[in-house]
Amino acid sequence: MWRLYHKMTKTNLVVILGPTASGKTTRAVDVAKHFNGEIISADSRQIYRGMDIGTGKDLKEYGSIKHHLIDICDAGYKYNLYEYLRDFNVAYKQVLNNKHLPILCGGTGLYIESVLNGLELPNVPENSELRAFLADKTLEELTSILASMKTLHNTTDVDSVKRAIRAIEIQSYYAQYPEKLINTTPKPIDNVVIIGIDIDRENRRDRITQRLHTRIDEGMVEEVKQLLDSGITPDDLIYYGLEYKYLTKYIIGELNFEQMVSQLEIAIHQFAKRQMTWFRGMEKRRGFKINWLPWDIDSTSFINNVSSLLRN
Repeated sequence: MWRLYHKMTKTNLVVILGPTASGKTTRAVDVAKHFNGEIISADSRQIYRGMDIGTGKDLKEYGSIKHHLIDICDAGYKYNLYEYLRDFNVAYKQVLNNKHLPILCGGTGLYIESVLNGLELPNVPENSELRAFLADKTLEELTSILASMKTLHNTTDVDSVKRAIRAIEIQSYYAQYPEKLINTTPKPIDNVVIIGIDIDRENRRDRITQRLHTRIDEGMVEEVKQLLDSGITPDDLIYYGLEYKYLTKYIIGELNFEQMVSQLEIAIHQFAKRQMTWFRGMEKRRGFKINWLPWDIDSTSFINNVSSLLRN
């Protein structure tokens, strides 16, 4: 259908975003089926192999739809924004070369916005001397150091010691080599249609709670145990946050089962709220037009709305 439809639109990219548990993947698959598209993931944790249940990959849902940037590196690795932008550009060009519609789908606002802005970053190497200097500092101390180097718009960079150290490492590199940033000229993608999945707070909370218990029943605890048994350290899994942070703490005895479930549920609710804060900021402060569609709209109506947006 897209080969016929492309004459009616100049759209170069469709973005489907929304908070966790809003049903983004289902909507992206529907769009891909109707408009001959391929899906590029914008999820910062689905890139890792073996982290399936906790990240909600739902690979069966894709069916025959081709997808990119899922299962591209081993769990335990510290994937970063530079690598994501590099890999996105490769995948995006592949989809265009296939004469298909690129569909960027996910909830990682930093990845999505960086793609839309055409951001290019230098590859920041590890600084062993700086890491050694920061190694004994508390998360509070690291947060203070990072806050002195840049404005903290959200808590993602400082939700663990390792993330905070990496963020300081990156900012230190930029300060030491400002020409690396000066020489990178953003190349925004034009003619983009951004679709947001609009779900009210009450339904979002209900879906998060239900999904958490379903994933536990499906073997999420066993998945984390297998990752630990494979040689990945507890600290490396805790680095990924949310499910992998709290389940690891449960498995190593820092939390009992009830504490783990309760604290994890709260953390996921807080995460969804931060996602929405990011997306609202894209609209209100940074000038992106997000076309919000109800989360529970039927598939036919959803596709009709998308079709109308692609024509405009």
